Order: sequence, then C-alpha cells, then structure tokens
Amino acid sequence: MFKSWLKRPLWARVLMAMAAGVIVGLALGPEAAVLKPVGDLFIRAIKMLVVPLIFVSLLSGIVSMPNPAGLGRIGLKTMGLYVATAPIAVMIGLAFAAAFLPGTDAPVEGLRDAAAPPAKEVSLVALVLGVVPENPIAALAQGDILPIIFISLLIGIALIKLGDEARLVRDVLMTFNAVVMRITNWVLATAPIGVFALMAWVVGQQGLEILLPLLKLIACLYAACVVHVLLVSSVLIGLWARLNVMKFFRGILDALLVAYSTATSNGTLPVTLRCAEQNLGVPRSMATFVISLGATVNMDGTAIYMGVFALFTAQAFGVDLGFAQYAAIVFTGTLAAIGAAGIPSASLVLIPMVLGSAGLPVEAIALVVGIDRVMDMMRTTTNVVGDAIVAVVVARSEGVLDLETFNGSPSSSAKDA
Repeated sequence: MFKSWLKRPLWARVLMAMAAGVIVGLALGPEAAVLKPVGDLFIRAIKMLVVPLIFVSLLSGIVSMPNPAGLGRIGLKTMGLYVATAPIAVMIGLAFAAAFLPGTDAPVEGLRDAAAPPAKEVSLVALVLGVVPENPIAALAQGDILPIIFISLLIGIALIKLGDEARLVRDVLMTFNAVVMRITNWVLATAPIGVFALMAWVVGQQGLEILLPLLKLIACLYAACVVHVLLVSSVLIGLWARLNVMKFFRGILDALLVAYSTATSNGTLPVTLRCAEQNLGVPRSMATFVISLGATVNMDGTAIYMGVFALFTAQAFGVDLGFAQYAAIVFTGTLAAIGAAGIPSASLVLIPMVLGSAGLPVEAIALVVGIDRVMDMMRTTTNVVGDAIVAVVVARSEGVLDLETFNGSPSSSAKDA
C-alpha cells in the first residue's frame, strides 16, 4: 500500500492530503492546532533548502553555461516582464473590487478609533542598494535572496574568467549541487504530511463562522487572481511563446498546491524550481535565476490584493476616489508588490502604505487580520504562477526551452523523490 502511494505523482498526493486536512480541520475545530507544529516543521525544512539551492544551483549553472555573456540580456527580460505585470495586477484588483463591491456591507463600526499599524516604506533606491550586501556571509545566513543572487553571479563569472585554474572548484560545485538536489527530493517526499497538517490547522482555526462576514472580499480576491493568471498565461505562454497553456499548468501543479497550502513564495521555491526544470523544460541555471528573483520582486498576487483592499476600504468607509487617488494606488501597489517579502501575510505590513497614498483609513486592516491566511494562500499561488510563466517565456525567447519536456508528460515527482 505504501509503495502504491509513492507511485502517485506528488501533486496527487498533496491534493489528497489537502482534502484530508480540510476534513480533519472541520472535525477537530480549534483542537487541530495540535497539528500545526508538523506543518511548521515541513515549512522550516523547505526553507532550509532555499539558500543552498539558490546559491549552488545558480553558481553551478553559470559555470556550465555555453554563453554566459547572455546573463545581462536574460536579467533585463526577466525584470521587464516582472515590472510590466505588477501594475496590470493592481488594476485587475481594482476592477474586480468595483464589480463585486466587497466593502459595501463591511462591519466598520468602531474601527475609526482602532490602533492602526505603521506604514512600511518601500524605496526603489533602497531595493537596488540592498542587492549588494555589506557582508556576504550575513546575507547567506539571513536568506536575503537578491544579495545571494548577486554573490552567485559574481563568483560564477569569476570562475569562468579563471578557466582551467578553477576546474577543481567547478567539479566540487557540481557534486555539491547533486547533493542538494538529493536532499531536496527527500524533503519534498514529506510534502503531503506537511500540507495535511497545515490545512487541518487553517480550517480548524478559521472555521466557517469567521469567513462568512467577509466572504464577498475573499471571493473577489480569488476571482481576480484566477482571471489575472489566465490572462497573463494566455498572453505570455499562449500568444507570445506559442506554447500550450494547459501543459504549462499541468507541469506547475506540484508547486501550486504546495504554494496554496504553505502560503510562502520563498518556501515553495524548491518545488517551483523542480517543476520548471523537470516538467517545463527550463534549464536549471535559468530557472534558478528567474524564479529566485521572482520570489523577491514578482508578487502579482500581492499587487492584486492591494487594488482589491484599497477599493474595499473606500467602499466600507464611503470614500469617493478620484483619478489621482486611483493612480496613487496603482503606483504604490506596484512598489508594495516589488518590496513584499515571500513569507506568509507579508501584505499586512505593506497595506498601510497603499491606503495612506490614497488618503484611506488604515484601520480597515483590523477587519481582515483574522481571514488573511485564507487570502494569502491564493496570493502566494498567484505569485508562484507568475514566476513560472516568466521563466518559461524567457527560456523560450532564448531558444533554450526543452520543448520535448514541456510538451511531454510531467516528470513523476514520486519517482524523483
């Protein structure tokens, strides 16, 4: 029986675990919190892999690239796509909030006097400066992804320039890369257990009672995220890259389920990278660079939420917005999406900046703190899809996408694990 379970692809095992978690969560209620440490352990394990996976995979990929001179071009394409999709995401969020009117019946009585969280400032200058670490060892220890990418690129280019002098280091890197991938497979084999525990905890803690008053807001966000994902994938994957969109989603399914259950883009990185390489045919070095960068600066789900929540707040408090306020929401929402951390509920500390730019009361955040996890799960899933889309499109534009892998059946995660 255990062997037949392992023969199932990872996405099927995770989906079954999610369903079981929902049932157990509803049955146990708040007592399902006893399972949370199991889910936390799984998240810690996959987060443990992020730094070595990015550093070693990107480094070994660079030194084995046939044309390392193309890194700058790849970087420009990647950032161009990431920056272009963020304001579109904010506007889609605004459009759906205008259609759904999620804030019209929101219980805002007494919120005017509630303590509001301070706004977090997001600066493009600070973001750029943060790419170059003052202490490379500290950046690795703290898991700062942008500095890690910068360090990896710098060391990789230096190894290429050294040529045969660095042959021994390159061999060690390839071996270490194989070790990291093997450990990754071991950790991902435990994904169904972690997902089961996390879903049981979320459903047990949230219940249906807390969701019902703000169900319209949740439905609005989910619908906006689905439309954004379908629109971006259809345009970039279908029309631009001329690839089958359904095969793309089939290949990224493992990562989507893990992203939805864990609500952390950074934590989902190992799964997203493996899906991109083994199921979508993106070369490992390119997947590592594009998707790792995306986990830090590409938060389309967060951008959608900024638009939805800003208009939700305006509707709840009866504030009429003008063109200048809408423009401010789009601009600050884009900045917030770029500056959001790939961790659960990171949006909560960025919302005050967006609301403040439009003169909206930040006290509205108190309404959604209890249900933010449910919405964060969808935001994270949207973020992960966006990273994978850009990885495939960039690989396709560079002529390095393995079409046989992309068009074939996804690699069985069970066999790899």
